[in-house]
Amino acid sequence: MTQRITGELFKQMMINASAAIENNKQEINDLNVFPVPDGDTGTNMSMTMSAAEVALIPMTPGTLTHVADATASALLRGARGNSGVILSLLFRGFSRSLKGIDAANSKEFADALTSGVESAYKAVMKPAEGTVLTVSRLLAVAAVEAAETEDDVLVVLERALEAGYVALADTVNQNPVLQKAGVIDSGGKGYLYIMDGMLQAMRGEKIEKVAQSAIESSKADFTQYSAEDITFAYCTEFLIERNKSNKEVNRLRDFLDVRGDSIVVVDDETIIKVHVHTNDPGVVLTESLTYGSLLGIKIENMREQHSEAAAGEIHAPATPQEPEEQKPFAVVAVCAGKGLEEIFHDLGADRIITGGQTMNPSTDDILQKVISAPSDVVFILPNNKNIIMAAEQCIPLTDKRVIVIPTKSIPQGVSAMLSVDVGSDIDDIASQMNDAVKRVQTVLITTAARNSVFDNQNINKGEHLALLNDALVASNADFNSVVSAVSVALGKHSPEFVTIFTGEDANESETEAVSKLLVSDSPDVELTVIDGGQPVYSYIISAE
Repeated sequence: MTQRITGELFKQMMINASAAIENNKQEINDLNVFPVPDGDTGTNMSMTMSAAEVALIPMTPGTLTHVADATASALLRGARGNSGVILSLLFRGFSRSLKGIDAANSKEFADALTSGVESAYKAVMKPAEGTVLTVSRLLAVAAVEAAETEDDVLVVLERALEAGYVALADTVNQNPVLQKAGVIDSGGKGYLYIMDGMLQAMRGEKIEKVAQSAIESSKADFTQYSAEDITFAYCTEFLIERNKSNKEVNRLRDFLDVRGDSIVVVDDETIIKVHVHTNDPGVVLTESLTYGSLLGIKIENMREQHSEAAAGEIHAPATPQEPEEQKPFAVVAVCAGKGLEEIFHDLGADRIITGGQTMNPSTDDILQKVISAPSDVVFILPNNKNIIMAAEQCIPLTDKRVIVIPTKSIPQGVSAMLSVDVGSDIDDIASQMNDAVKRVQTVLITTAARNSVFDNQNINKGEHLALLNDALVASNADFNSVVSAVSVALGKHSPEFVTIFTGEDANESETEAVSKLLVSDSPDVELTVIDGGQPVYSYIISAE
C-alpha cells in the first residue's frame, strides 16, 4: 500500500518515467503521421524527461515540494518541441499544486494531476481534442474520482491509467488527421508511458534503460572515479559587486540549480559570493552580470585537474572572455546548415542555435543564447513551428525583454531579418518582422520518410514531395513532376523574388532543373540560388 508520495518516492517515480519513455520512444515516433522527418514526439518527450532525470539523480531528496519544484524547473528548461513543452507544463502545474506539501495523499496527488492539465490547457492557444491534452485531462478526472473513496495513491494511479488508455484509444476518432491515418495520438501514448513508469516506481520496481551504458565506473585510484564521472567540469568561483537592480538572489540560486551542483551563494547588502560546478561558466557569468560587476573570477577544469594530478601536472585556470558591447536589441535565430548560419550572421543575428527539423533545441538551449546575447531586448526567430512554444517559455525565465517572432520556416526568418529598420523603436521592429513573415511563401522539397496519408493523399516512403506553406503540393517518384507542380502553385502568387536554398544532398543537375522549372510559370521573377547546406530538405524555396 502506498498512502503518500514522499520526495524520495517522487524522485524514483520521475527517474523511472524517464527510462520508460526512453525505452519506448521509437514506438511513439512511429505513430507520427507527418511524412517529413521531424523532431519526433517520442524523441522530444524522452529528451525533456531526461533533463529532469539529470537534475534529480545527484539530488538528496527533501520534501515532495522540493523535488517537484526541481523537476518542474528542469523540465521547463529541457523542454524540446511542442510535445516536450506541453509535458513540462503538465508537471509545472503539478508542482504548483504541491507547494508546501511534504508528502502527498491520494486526493492531493489527484488534485496535482488536475492542476497540471489546467496549466497545459491555459498555455496552448488552440487546444485540440484527441491529443495528449485529452488523455491527460481524462486521466486526471479518473484520479479525482478514485481519490474520493480510495486512500491508496497507488490504486488511484492504477485507475487513472486505465481511464487514460481508454482515452488514448479514442483519440483516433477525435482527431481527423489521426483518423485518416488510423493511429492513436503519439503524445498521449508517451504521457501514458511516463505515468506507467511512475506507477512501477510506486510498486517498488525499477525500469532499466535498454542498451544503457553503465553509469558507474570501477576504475579508480585517485581513484574511486574517473574524469568522465565528473558531471560538471568547471569549478567556477567569483564575487558580484551588487548594482542598484535589487534582483532577488534566490533567482540566481534557481538559475544555478539547473546548471550545476556544489552551489554556494552567500550574499549581503554589497557583495554576492558564488561557487558552482557547471559545464557552461560563460552562461553563469553572463547571467551574474545582471546582478552587478564581477570580481575575482576563477575557473578551473576539474576533469583536467583530475588527469593532471595523476600525472603530476598543473595548469593555470581558464580566463573568461570580456563581455560584449551592449546593443539596443539582439537576435537569436535557429537554423541548421553552414550556409544558412552564414546568411543569418550576415543579416545581423547575434546568436545562432543549430537546430530545426529533426533537431528541436530545448528551452534551455534557447535561453542560454538569450542570456548571452549582447542586449536587454532579444528577438527570437524559431524558424520552425515545432520550436515556437519552446522559445516562448523563455519569456518568464529572464529579466530581459524577449520577443518571439513566430517564424515557421527559414524563408520567414530571413524575411524578418531583412525587414529590420535599426533606427525604429523595438515595438516597430517587432511589427516590421511580423508583417514580413506574412508576405513570404515557403516551399519545402524533401523525400517522404514514411508511408502516410496527408492532406487526403496517400504518400509512399521514398517519394519526392513538396509542401507550400505546410500544404501538400505534390508527391511523386518523378522529381521533375514535383518541381513542376511547385512552379504552378507559386505562379498563382505572382512572386517577384524567388530564392532557392540548396540542401546538403542537393546536386548541381537537379538544382539547375529546379531553377529552370520555377521560372517557367513566372518568367519575370528575380531568381537567386544560395547554398544553404541544410539537412532534411533538398530545397527550401522562398517566394515574395
